[in-house]
Formats: sequence, structure tokens, C-alpha cells
Amino acid sequence: MKVPRYIVWSTDRIDTVDPFQRRWLLRQILTHGRAEDVRALDMQEVERELETLDLPPHLYGLWKRFLESKYAR
Repeated sequence: MKVPRYIVWSTDRIDTVDPFQRRWLLRQILTHGRAEDVRALDMQEVERELETLDLPPHLYGLWKRFLESKYAR
């Protein structure tokens, strides 16, 4: 998968079949992605992987609250 330079600047391609690279890309998108990049994510995958992504505390808290709120309706 080819990804934009503002998300991944160290390589031209990511192997999204490799679980490590997929989680790394997910972290990069949640940290550096634009609204359109985040919209393209599978929110179930974000929810499943959130604890393994080692996000900065402010981003982790934001995503944790967002994902919890979807069940509060």
C-alpha cells in the first residue's frame, strides 16, 4: 500500500498484511493523519487495536472516549 508522505516519511510502501506494519500504520494515521485519512479507517479495527498502539496519552484518551461514546447513544 502506498501512503502519503505526511503519514509515513521513512518508506514508500507498507505491507498491510503484516500485523506489525498494519498497527504501525494505524498509529501513524491516528497521530499524523488528516480527517480524510481517519475517515477511511475501520473503526472496529481502531477499537480492537487501541490498547496496542502506544499512542500519546492525549490521543489515547481522545480515541478511548470517542469509541466509548458510540455505545452511549
